[in-house]
Amino acid sequence: MTEVKQSHPPGLAVLFMAEMWERFSYYGMRALLTLYCAATLFAQDPDPEASAYAIYGSYTALVYLTPLFGGMLADRVLGFRKAVMLGGILMAVGHFVMAFEHEQIFYLALAFIIVGNGFFKPNISSIVGRLYDEGDKRRDAGYTIFYMGINLGAFLSPIACGYLGENVGWHWGFGLAGVGMLAGLAQFYYGKKHLEGKAEPPDPEALAKATPLGVSREWAVYIGAFASVFVFWWLVQQHKLVSVVLIVLAVGSIAFIAGYAITKCEKVQAQRLVVAAILIAFSVVFWAFFEQAGSSLNIFARDYVDLSLAPISTWEMPVSWTQSFNSMFILLFGIPFSVMWITLARKDLEPSIPMKFGLGIFQVGIGFICLWYGAHIMPEDSKVGLIWLVLGYMFHTTGELCVSPVGLSMVTKLAPQQITGFVMGMWFLFTAFANNLAAIIAGFTTGDDVGAAAGVMAYGNVFWVIAMLAFGFGVFVSLISPLLKRWMHGVT
Repeated sequence: MTEVKQSHPPGLAVLFMAEMWERFSYYGMRALLTLYCAATLFAQDPDPEASAYAIYGSYTALVYLTPLFGGMLADRVLGFRKAVMLGGILMAVGHFVMAFEHEQIFYLALAFIIVGNGFFKPNISSIVGRLYDEGDKRRDAGYTIFYMGINLGAFLSPIACGYLGENVGWHWGFGLAGVGMLAGLAQFYYGKKHLEGKAEPPDPEALAKATPLGVSREWAVYIGAFASVFVFWWLVQQHKLVSVVLIVLAVGSIAFIAGYAITKCEKVQAQRLVVAAILIAFSVVFWAFFEQAGSSLNIFARDYVDLSLAPISTWEMPVSWTQSFNSMFILLFGIPFSVMWITLARKDLEPSIPMKFGLGIFQVGIGFICLWYGAHIMPEDSKVGLIWLVLGYMFHTTGELCVSPVGLSMVTKLAPQQITGFVMGMWFLFTAFANNLAAIIAGFTTGDDVGAAAGVMAYGNVFWVIAMLAFGFGVFVSLISPLLKRWMHGVT
């Protein structure tokens, strides 16, 4: 049995802090996005929430789509460190541009963040995996700790950015998110020595070679990245087209993985890659339900949840603060989960990665049962108790701890090293697909102004359907997990 070491590489702390600040910027802006769009950009639309969900769905889908390309460019050209720096710069520009009040400038800001995230997100996650040797039992724990950095930033940002956005001005909140991004960039740049050279370009000499454009391959990537911002500025406004693009790319990526497994891999490696692809596909179910948080659950909290601390106090929290609940529970449960996985691994009792996925999907269903029940028992002329929203987020969080950090680690374990960045990008591509699907699901909660009782039941009915689907998929994944475990050939 592989010895379980106790300490983690020093580079993990660097990546923890850089990702914490980057997520501060992302979730600070996300907490305000649907509220801002519904209250300002689309206030005159017949159904402002539906319009807000469409933009939110396009934006979040594209944010998770671009890592597919950013991962490939890092694998083949830039290397992980340079890709992360480029992504951080683009995202910082986007957050500060968002501080200006103009609709088309707002879309341009979203485009900068979308492109920047494509270079930042998959590659900083891949660096975490590179810090550990193959078979190192600390890797899952390392990813859980890294995931806590994500959620520390995600916990603080809705409180800080949300308060400024809702009480001072929307664009003050967006501007503060930009400050967080600059802090993350500085942390990563000054801590690069602790990465031990494991994030450098795959071929530095090839990176410096000239291209037909008259610049090096490295600068060609930089110029192309900035030019692509204008493509995404247009695309973020085309929700239906985004859906089509995601379907085409998802099918294409599956075809690529199948071809690679057949032509480039021996049997064990091929079966491991197939398991990775299957679990990535099932992650769509989890994320499509989980990502109701920034769309339908945000508006549900605004319109139908009692946000006071009654009976302790009549003070009502800002709506955006509810976006911190998930991250709060990550911070509370992250270390216990990390310790639990290590303890179970020592006793050879740890659930397999596929079983963890099944458990995660099932738990998100429990969360929606809590939300449905809160809506179901709401007294007439009253609001849903805050406790039901809190419980919903709590079960979503325990499910997330079984899927997200485990999924990131799974990619680095099962994917061949030559295409780790691509498969990590594929993880985010299917998350993009899920976010787009989440916006479509959220649309079923909107409609005519029918009053509080009918309105809350419209949400409750959607929550019930989501819960039943989650239970069904969770059980199915758990049932096939022994087969998938065999195809992993000893990877845990």
